[in-house]
Amino acid sequence: MDILEKIVKNVSVVIKGKEEKIKIIVAALFSGGHILLEDVPGVGKTMLARALSKTFSLDFKRVQFTPDLLPSDVTGLYIFDKESGEFVFNKGPIFTNVLLADEINRATPRTQSALLEAMAESQVTVDGVTHKLYDVFFTIATQNPIESEGTFPLPEAQLDRFMVKLSLGYPDEVAEKEMLYSQLFEHPIVELGSVVSKEEFLNHLSNVKNVKVSDDIMRYIVDIVSVTRKHKDIMIGSSPRGSIFLLNISRAYAYLHGRDFVLPDDVKYLAPYVLNHRIILSVEARIKKVDKYKVIEEILEEVKVVK
Repeated sequence: MDILEKIVKNVSVVIKGKEEKIKIIVAALFSGGHILLEDVPGVGKTMLARALSKTFSLDFKRVQFTPDLLPSDVTGLYIFDKESGEFVFNKGPIFTNVLLADEINRATPRTQSALLEAMAESQVTVDGVTHKLYDVFFTIATQNPIESEGTFPLPEAQLDRFMVKLSLGYPDEVAEKEMLYSQLFEHPIVELGSVVSKEEFLNHLSNVKNVKVSDDIMRYIVDIVSVTRKHKDIMIGSSPRGSIFLLNISRAYAYLHGRDFVLPDDVKYLAPYVLNHRIILSVEARIKKVDKYKVIEEILEEVKVVK
């Protein structure tokens, strides 16, 4: 059994019928990316994050984002120690391997921004002092798209920090029935074990960097992103970070499928998940209720691999 199959099989003990979405999320993790899960309540977003952390033997912490949450509640703060007579840094929940930022859009922009430095540079700065995070750090954030009251939409700068944005969606009837049976006595997350040690995971992260990318694939990625900046229905196209993330996740996806080179199909398959939150539709397109995914699909049909 290969590494991807083992991981998907393990996570699927908890999350039923979402194997393809799990593969994309695993590819994002293997390329060092952060993930935004946007979906209705109760479809398993939190359980997915917990299952992934257990699968990789990684430390896990969850923060429920609320309007009264402060940046220091995430990053930590300095507290005066009477015994030593000095201020001592008390680490916040961000000092972990997998941070679940639950309902991230319920916190104020000030608190949301506490994640920016951590997601970009794996460090936080508190009172002018920089603290490095752990050798493995991922943010898995969730948000509910159907409620706007009491929420603060993520600014484009923060959305751009997430490698992929996707939705799990409802399970089909067969998967939902399996889920019910699996929880008759206790939740399967309780007994879920690890299939990849932390050391093995770090080795895989290093190996992903050895996956080859041809000049044709590089050109293909650049062409796709370039067209997002010129398309008639798009007001603002993808940033260069979108190109980098699409390259990185494509390498990880190829590696997980047992290849040491990237195929055009890898890029084409992953592009919608990497680019959908990096483009802003024009006013006219929004009035016409144009779907972002259909626009990206058009772009992918238009752009060909030049050899």
